[in-house]
Amino acid sequence: MKVHNIDNQNFLKNDIIFVKKASGEEEPFAVDKLKNSLRNAGADNKIIEKIVADIEEWIYAGATTRKIYSRAFAILHRERTIAAIRYKLKQAIMELGPTGYPFEHFIGRLFEKQGFNVEVGVTVAGNCVTHEMDVIATSGNIQYLIECKYSIDQGKQVSVQVPLYVRSRIDDIIRKRKETNEYNGFSFSGWVVTNTRFSADSIQYGNCSGLHLLAWDHPSGNGIKDIIAKEKIYPITILNNITRKEKQDLINQGIVTCSQLLHNPESLNNFEINRKKYKTLMEELHDICS
Repeated sequence: MKVHNIDNQNFLKNDIIFVKKASGEEEPFAVDKLKNSLRNAGADNKIIEKIVADIEEWIYAGATTRKIYSRAFAILHRERTIAAIRYKLKQAIMELGPTGYPFEHFIGRLFEKQGFNVEVGVTVAGNCVTHEMDVIATSGNIQYLIECKYSIDQGKQVSVQVPLYVRSRIDDIIRKRKETNEYNGFSFSGWVVTNTRFSADSIQYGNCSGLHLLAWDHPSGNGIKDIIAKEKIYPITILNNITRKEKQDLINQGIVTCSQLLHNPESLNNFEINRKKYKTLMEELHDICS
C-alpha cells in the first residue's frame, strides 16, 4: 500500500490516496463514497462523472475531506442545479448554531414529519429529580425521550460520558412515568442525537444499554442526513436567497425548516424583500421541498 506525502503529485489510478477527516484521522479516498454523496444530493450521472474526474485529477495525499467536498460543491454550483443546494446540507446544519436551540427544534421537526407528536424543551418529573428534555416524541403508546448535543465543531465526537449521563436521567424519568396512570401501557426509549459523531465507546455503550444514538451518518444508512433526504425536510440555513440575518430572524420566529417557511410566507412580512427576490426565494423553496 503506497502512501503519498503531502505535495503536488498528480493522482495516479493505481495509488491509494489518504485524505484527512474533520476529526484529524486519515482514511483512503473512496470514489464510491463521493459518488454516493453526490447522488444523494440529487446530481445526475453526467454531473457526477464530471466532478469525480476533476477530483481525481486534483486530489493529493493529505487533502482534507472538507476541501474535497467544497471543490465538488463549487462544480455543482457552477452547474446551477438544485443538487448544489442540497449538497451544502452539512454546513447548513452547522449554521443553525451557535446555540443548540434551533437544532433541537429541527430534530423535533424530523420526528414530527415521521408521525410523532413533538414537544421541545420540556421540564418533566423524574423519580428523584426534575429534568429538562430537549425533545419528547410520542406516537400512540410509544414515547421517545431525546437529548440533543449540538456542536459547531465538525470534528468533535460525543464521548461515552454523555450517553452514560443521559441513560441515568432517562431511567429516572421512565421510572416515574411507569408509576403514573397517564402512561399506563407505554413503552419508552431514550435517544441521544448529535449533528457530529459518536466515539466508538459511545456507540458500544448505546448498543449495550438500549440507548438509541443518532448522528450525521449513524446508524449507517439511517443517519440524520439520510432522514433529511428521505423526508425532504431541510433547514432554512440551506437557502441561498436570504441573508444570514434574515435566516436568524426566521429562526427566532421558530421557523427552522424550508417547508415551514414555504407554508408560512407571512413570516417574511417584516423583511425588506422586493418582488423579484420574493419570487426567486419561493422558487428555491419549491425546488428544495419538492
